[in-house]
Amino acid sequence: MRFTTTGGTLVAVDLRPHRKAPPTPRGPRGPRTPYHRLFTVPGARAFTLGNLIARLPMGMFSVSTVIMIAGARGSYALAGAVTATGLAATALVAPWIARLVDRHGQARIAVPATAVAALGSLALLLCVHYGTPDWTLFAAYAATATTPNTGGMSRARWAHLFKGDPAAVHTANSFEQAADELCYMLGPVLAALLCGTFFPEAGTLVGLVLLMSGVLIFAAQRSTEPPPRRRTAEKSPLRAPGIPSLLVTFLALGAVFGSMEVVTIAFTDARGHGSAAGLVLGLQAAGSCVAGLVYGAVKPAGPAERRYPLCVAAMTALMTLPLLAAALTGSLVALAGALLVAGMATAPTMVTGMTLVQQRTPDGRLNEGMTLAVTGLLGGIACGSAAGGWTVEHVFATAGYGVPVTAAAVALMITAGHRLVSAARRNRPTAT
Repeated sequence: MRFTTTGGTLVAVDLRPHRKAPPTPRGPRGPRTPYHRLFTVPGARAFTLGNLIARLPMGMFSVSTVIMIAGARGSYALAGAVTATGLAATALVAPWIARLVDRHGQARIAVPATAVAALGSLALLLCVHYGTPDWTLFAAYAATATTPNTGGMSRARWAHLFKGDPAAVHTANSFEQAADELCYMLGPVLAALLCGTFFPEAGTLVGLVLLMSGVLIFAAQRSTEPPPRRRTAEKSPLRAPGIPSLLVTFLALGAVFGSMEVVTIAFTDARGHGSAAGLVLGLQAAGSCVAGLVYGAVKPAGPAERRYPLCVAAMTALMTLPLLAAALTGSLVALAGALLVAGMATAPTMVTGMTLVQQRTPDGRLNEGMTLAVTGLLGGIACGSAAGGWTVEHVFATAGYGVPVTAAAVALMITAGHRLVSAARRNRPTAT
């Protein structure tokens, strides 16, 4: 180290040799895709693994419950009524659980809430096994409504980790949607396999173990958890601009999914291939899963508000393919191919919709906002299932494929109408 003066200022000059800074990793060592970048964040892999383990049972419980109750009581009507009761209870309780998560933190609320839900499922299993009165089944399954929205909590972590980086959040939302599709594709298959291979209660029992284990692993990753907002002056997401119309759109999109499932089961059963319904529906989920991963790997073109109507329009157009395949060919193979292609519009639509929910939800209430969106989907699934079932029973199975097309068209009209109203408000001259 040498010292000198220049212009009356003392200057220190370091004459020691300097090492070059290490180059930025590229190629095999650096992030090769946008998804690699997500999982370079410390703790991201661990919380994702726990969340996937916890999310898989979400596709198992309803199928396991129907198989378990129908097998023991000999009534699909009772099994359907019990699962519908659980769905209604979830619609009421889930937003409240999400609000507690926002206020007190994911780990503090998710673990006890999951424990209560697990006890409800265990109680249902015991009631079915020991032949208790029917009303006990409804009470036990209603207790499972405290199950936290694990997918929403994972999305909230990504939004926290990549705040201010919309491209990374887009990739993370795409990954989460693909994970949803994968879990809902594998869950029913695993549940049916366990219940059929071992005993009717096996699917529920394994689902309980996976749910509790996954939530414990997820909650243990405290470094990636968003900070709780114990007190916030922000208004409810239901009163936030743009959220009500999104929730109504999600209700219509849920009707697409619910009706498609019931109608496809009826269509395959009418042709003597009822056992193939799960595989055919799995192709729709597979198409959505692949499309979600591709959609997350590309840079989104334009803001989400502009992309969303285009995604819903594409979904509406592609939902006509199963109707055409069923009406024109009556072939199960053609229907399977049509569902595979139609499913490719699902993930981009849901990813963009969830992005809008994140953008429009008031700060500090993100879990609540996303859970409200999921509640809208669940309500739509219930309505769509009822509408699809009524159509195939009172008209015929092929006509049932008109229900998801109609529901998608309703979603498109709501989305386009909101965009037109928003544009009119922006262009309205202000009083001076």
